[in-house]
Amino acid sequence: MKEMLFLLADLWMIFAGYFYGWRFIRRYGNYLLGLEWMVVATSGSNFLLWSLSGADGDSVLYDLAYFFDAFSRSVGITLILIMGLMKVTHRYKPSRSVDFAVFGVAIVAGLFLRRFHDADLHTDRAAFWVAVFYVVVNLLTAAFLGYFVKRLWGAGARWPAIWTGLVTAAATTIAITYDFFPLPFDDANRTIFYTAALATWGTQGFVYFRAYRALHDRNAALDANPARATGTPA
Repeated sequence: MKEMLFLLADLWMIFAGYFYGWRFIRRYGNYLLGLEWMVVATSGSNFLLWSLSGADGDSVLYDLAYFFDAFSRSVGITLILIMGLMKVTHRYKPSRSVDFAVFGVAIVAGLFLRRFHDADLHTDRAAFWVAVFYVVVNLLTAAFLGYFVKRLWGAGARWPAIWTGLVTAAATTIAITYDFFPLPFDDANRTIFYTAALATWGTQGFVYFRAYRALHDRNAALDANPARATGTPA
């Protein structure tokens, strides 16, 4: 049963990543969020193949899994997420060179930080501070998402605001638990933890897309009727 739930959670994350990533690009021209969602989906696909092929620690898929993990935890679902959401919160439109640059930073971060995943946090101080870094950037991102929730609520998108707040709280819990608080009742492969994490990350992709759409539609409505933004009669 645990393995089946894990499989379903991973498939959910893969679907949400590719489907909503493509919609971000196709519908809104948001390559930051679209490509990051697809990176998450590719990470899930790699993780699934690695698990189904025997979960060999010497496999190339194993190294790739840690690269994708470091990519998104350090820059992807932090800086890239914030920059992508700023398109609807601040009308921010980065140039293609900025898009390339930030993904370049994420690739470098992923290649550098992946080597700390197997280290013991109790004996390797560098690995400990890398784990702290992951938590700190997640908390900073959560703070921005708190602002994003406020913008949603102010725009009248109450349910997207509520769901965004809930899934962000769940993702932050996963981030804190990831390295520092392993579940005592979990198995050696951390099946329960990864099932919860994959389900949460997939739900983030779904919820953040709908929240983004709500603010985008609100901005479009204000652009079409500027009088509503100033409160003057139409």
